[in-house]
Amino acid sequence: MSNEQLETLAAEAGLSVDWKDANAKPQRVSPEVLCKVLGGLGYPADTEDEVKASLERLRKDSQPATPPPLITVDQNTPVDLSAWFAPASPFTLKQEDGRVQEGKLTAQAHVPGVEAVGYHALEIDGQSLTIAVAPKTCYSLGMAGNTAIARDWGLTTQLYYLRREGDGGIGDTQGLEAFVRAAGTRGACAVAISPVHAMFSNDSQRYSPYSPSSRLFLNALYAAPGTILGDGAVEQAIEKAGLAAEFKRLEDLPLIDWPAAAAAKWTLLRTLYADFTGSDHPFHEDFKSFRRAGGEALENHCRFEALRDAGDTLGIGGNWHDWPEQYKDPRHAALDEFAVQHSDEIGFHAFAQWLIARGLERAQTAARTSGMSVGLIGDLAVGADGAGSQAWSRQDELLSALTVGAPPDILNRAGQSWGISAFSPTGLKRNGFQAFIEMLRANFAHAGGLRIDHVMGLQRLWVIPMGSPPNEGAYLNYPLDDMLRLLSLESWRHKAIVLGEDLGTVPEGLHEKLSEREILGMRVLLFEQDNATFKPIMKWSKDALATTSTHDLPTLTGWLSELDVKWNQTLGFADEAAAQKMRADRERERQGLVKALKQNYTMPGQSASDIIDHSIAYLGHTPAPLVLLPIEDALGIEEQANFPGTIDSHPNWRRRLNGDSGSLLDNADAARRLEILAAARKQAAERDQ
Repeated sequence: MSNEQLETLAAEAGLSVDWKDANAKPQRVSPEVLCKVLGGLGYPADTEDEVKASLERLRKDSQPATPPPLITVDQNTPVDLSAWFAPASPFTLKQEDGRVQEGKLTAQAHVPGVEAVGYHALEIDGQSLTIAVAPKTCYSLGMAGNTAIARDWGLTTQLYYLRREGDGGIGDTQGLEAFVRAAGTRGACAVAISPVHAMFSNDSQRYSPYSPSSRLFLNALYAAPGTILGDGAVEQAIEKAGLAAEFKRLEDLPLIDWPAAAAAKWTLLRTLYADFTGSDHPFHEDFKSFRRAGGEALENHCRFEALRDAGDTLGIGGNWHDWPEQYKDPRHAALDEFAVQHSDEIGFHAFAQWLIARGLERAQTAARTSGMSVGLIGDLAVGADGAGSQAWSRQDELLSALTVGAPPDILNRAGQSWGISAFSPTGLKRNGFQAFIEMLRANFAHAGGLRIDHVMGLQRLWVIPMGSPPNEGAYLNYPLDDMLRLLSLESWRHKAIVLGEDLGTVPEGLHEKLSEREILGMRVLLFEQDNATFKPIMKWSKDALATTSTHDLPTLTGWLSELDVKWNQTLGFADEAAAQKMRADRERERQGLVKALKQNYTMPGQSASDIIDHSIAYLGHTPAPLVLLPIEDALGIEEQANFPGTIDSHPNWRRRLNGDSGSLLDNADAARRLEILAAARKQAAERDQ
């Protein structure tokens, strides 16, 4: 088999044979890795005959005789249908608002440009397809705040961080409500939270919010049922289930005990469900309406959870790839029979989804009524577990045989494998981007903004064969323009801003594309330096949000105290010599930051508190449209939420904040820092008018 044939197949399958690493050094994917990745994409390539057959099938699929079910286009831009229809072919375009446009294709076989944004139905030559007409940009921060120049600020928090009495050991939407009200009254325009995607309800050992079962549904452990059903109903259920002592124990823990807290919460929810279904509850109609609106997608997710719950009885394990055909296929007739026999269990999982969805709605309402122009900013994980609900229900549109990660880069020199699957580019096109659109709608539903984790995934993703190390992968390219148009369209429909986490190896030209769409990139203080020379205030990007740190990085206090260096040693990532170099580099960077701050401010001292205060002012004075301050840096907390490259050797995703969520911002340090940030943002807005 010639490498030329293999590379031709790879290129036509959307893989980049040649790419540049974080140091701009050219790299080339080996034939061995290409064979494995192509196999994961469904194109066997181990022999010459397999390569030939895969190439023939790929070319046939990429040149269909009929148009795809959905075509995206920008406002007032002609739609090219010349591949399928003759010039002057008559058509009927039924617009979303009910208007009907009849006409003929142009001499170039184009549909003339359409001004109205939306999903419009095109009938032509006996065929039907959807034309998705997108606005030129996403809904922007200026539109949300009704201002020409946005110089806003907000906070970020991990949802599970937040404490309140009665939460059972995990932060919930009631604690979030209290927190966003407090933030709103202090002038914040937004609160960005960690992902709230659905996890595996019967496997509480998996709790990383970035490795969900589904990005279509929600993690019911964050539900605060008392806000929906009433505190009395919850108190009765806790007493009936004998949970009072366990809830108190879990709430007093310094770290979340996910297995124990999840077990207690699920017991409470099941007790509440039994009481709910066994009574003439006034919210029955709302629950039924929620199930109807959720449709097939919600039903499939609840069936998936019920199948896993019944695994021992059915003789099936936790990975649907190994299930017998009647359970592996969501559309198999046997699933309907299963649903009848397990209707109560399926109903329970729908009930849990109803509670968390209504709770997030309340939190967003609280945010907006407290004065926020944006409110909650949700977080969209880059993928979902290949053994999860979304991969099971959307098998033709997700790649469950490959895992997603990152090649070696400036953030992680060994590369990363995230253990999640992503969309299939060809599957998306073949199915009219249905899975992508429904995911966007699900995540915009209860928020005024959406942060897209690893936004580079809209253009390309580093995919790795199962069982291979991160450096043995390849970049898979995606239909970027189509996905950006759909993102813009859904952003407008939901009046929600879009943020793109663009840290790491960014493809050439992507920053510009995001800027054109008014998708804010992300700039982190700790990275905005060149060999300890920090970027001047006015050199910061106008097309990106500014922040002190992220959940994957040290807090400012931890960075200044070199706690992350200690963790690197403790975890075996650095020996003494490497740690000494890290400390020396850190001291240079610390002095570089102090120098930059002194060029702009009169600093009374160089304590950690002084540096944090002035760093916050520094960010506030930049031309960034939005500054997001992590709650850890507002409070001066030392430990970080997650230490990349670890699973249980560092307490990832388990930390909680001390104090009730509604009074956190009354802390003297936090109150002072929010005042500093608010004042700096006001000054920046006045300067840039």
